[in-house]
Amino acid sequence: MAATLQNDRFLRALLREPVDRTPLWMMRQAGRYLPEYRATRAEAGSFMGLCTNPELACEVTMQPLRRYDMDAAILFSDILTIPDAMGLGLYFSEGEGPRFERPLTSDAEISALEPERCRDELRYVMDAVALIRSELNGKVPLIGFSGSPWTLATYMIEGGSSKDFAKTKALAFDNPASMHLLLEKLADAVAVYLTTQVEHGAQALQIFDTWGGALGHRDYEEFSLQYMRAVVERLPREADGRRVPIIVFTKGGGQWIERIADCGADAVGLDWTTDLAKARAQVGDRVALQGNMDPAMLHASPERIRREVASVLASFGHGTGHVFNLGHGITPGIDPACVAAMVDAVIELSPAYHSA
Repeated sequence: MAATLQNDRFLRALLREPVDRTPLWMMRQAGRYLPEYRATRAEAGSFMGLCTNPELACEVTMQPLRRYDMDAAILFSDILTIPDAMGLGLYFSEGEGPRFERPLTSDAEISALEPERCRDELRYVMDAVALIRSELNGKVPLIGFSGSPWTLATYMIEGGSSKDFAKTKALAFDNPASMHLLLEKLADAVAVYLTTQVEHGAQALQIFDTWGGALGHRDYEEFSLQYMRAVVERLPREADGRRVPIIVFTKGGGQWIERIADCGADAVGLDWTTDLAKARAQVGDRVALQGNMDPAMLHASPERIRREVASVLASFGHGTGHVFNLGHGITPGIDPACVAAMVDAVIELSPAYHSA
């Protein structure tokens, strides 16, 4: 029997239900800015050692909740676990980020990919989800997540991160049949991966379309949005007797917010380049909005951070349907005290926007 959820304002805000204050969490809230995270990663021996150890993944998921009054926990993992499970050989180089030993270089390699491998290969993720849900004991909801099919495809083709996505776009533009086959396989894998996370205890889901904003206006629909829509259509929408909200976040996707709002998700995440007030006017009551303080603002003084929190809250305005977050993940080198300043400001200033 799952523990009763003591704080559900995050889930309620995603469904545009009344809340007492604006809920908040942070993308990458369990990360390198925390000294306790760095200590646990050292214990694990490597980033992948941390991801694949359910007990340590649970520990780092819980760490920010011990420091801050966050309204949600997010599974500690990496978006690239799916391509790793498909046999591409994920590894991390110091200063270079994620890399693949065997990036995709041919139609035959794409055809040979087996999405169903993910269910068995990623059992360690599901063990972590179940353990975290148990450890939370109803304190706050647990968010599960995946990369979007397009974002996963870029890493699989480029072999890592990229500035121009030349190889990926060359495949998309010159050999669209192979690109669509890859994206279809990834949509299958993502849908199964997220569904299994819900089965093991995730109470909300986020799809990270980190590189959707690298696509042109026409191409975003063809290569990114339609595949996120296909994933959303296949996801379970209820667990433990309540709705499982879905958030879609395309970095650099503010210009497409109305199209994203119609993809079937409950909420749209926004980066800091989008005006929250204009976004709310565009989507109306179709979806909730999440975001969107510039992560670099956390390098500023606590006083400046407080003013920025006030600005973000005022931009969304009165009423429900807002989850406070950064416009992208928190970066290393941030003073944890500055995160505390942000959290305290949201808790202190947001109730005024929810009073009758």
